[in-house]
Amino acid sequence: MQAFRRVVELRSLDAAARSLDMTADAVSKLVAQLEGDIGVRLLNRTTRTFSVTEEGTGFYESAVRVLDEIKAAAEQARSKSSAPAGTLRASVPTSFALMWLSKRVPDFLARYPQVNLDLVLNDRFVDLVQENFDCAIRIATRLPDLQLVARRLGSVDRVLVASPGYVERAPALVKPEDLKAHDCLIYTQTMAPNEWPLSGTEHGRPVEVNGKYRTNNSVMMRHALVAGSGLTLTPRFVVEDLLDGGTLVEILRLHRPLPHNVYGVTAHHRYVPQKVRAFFDFIEEQMA
Repeated sequence: MQAFRRVVELRSLDAAARSLDMTADAVSKLVAQLEGDIGVRLLNRTTRTFSVTEEGTGFYESAVRVLDEIKAAAEQARSKSSAPAGTLRASVPTSFALMWLSKRVPDFLARYPQVNLDLVLNDRFVDLVQENFDCAIRIATRLPDLQLVARRLGSVDRVLVASPGYVERAPALVKPEDLKAHDCLIYTQTMAPNEWPLSGTEHGRPVEVNGKYRTNNSVMMRHALVAGSGLTLTPRFVVEDLLDGGTLVEILRLHRPLPHNVYGVTAHHRYVPQKVRAFFDFIEEQMA
């Protein structure tokens, strides 16, 4: 059942074999044995490809429930007598990892010495199953419906910031619409990079902005901000140290957009491994 599940999820015998540390021939034989046991063809095979039969699709859904129940039972039994352990592979947004999580990782490692933490910094929405991740941290106002299990861990303010020097020489900023006359530093890893959803705008619509500098990593903007190259809308944790030190100042504070939520997501619908639960609990605690 586990071999069949991995073949369906990874859409490849070879990928399923690698994930199970087996040969593709062994995985194929296991699936054939399963088909023989239940008397139903689950996969249609050709020399190069395969497809899941209608019966196979229904059996897959049942198999996932059964396998997850078994894992949940084992996890529950272990959790009562042991600490979180094993390798935890997690995808984390780059700026969040560098500017917020990195200074807290040593505390997590000290608290859970039996956990081996494998963090992959990436701003895209990775495929947890295909890319073999235990979990991911995602930051958004709301998550799209991705058939994943999401747990809200906290929230982060978004702030509009610039250097004092830029503010002094730039056009006046009284209302959100004034941003149209400014050099805006654009973070491109969003659905609408040039639309900033500030509150209190005319007609309640996002402000359309433009600028000469665009990047898909918000940490990259820090030097441009300090140099007075423009202003930007960013999560507060990206620039908190610069705000606290007076190197940057917040603009249009009364027009802050809604905060972003921080989510922990997994592909497990029936259970969450103890090591993942510990990681999520830690982040939630630190954000509180």
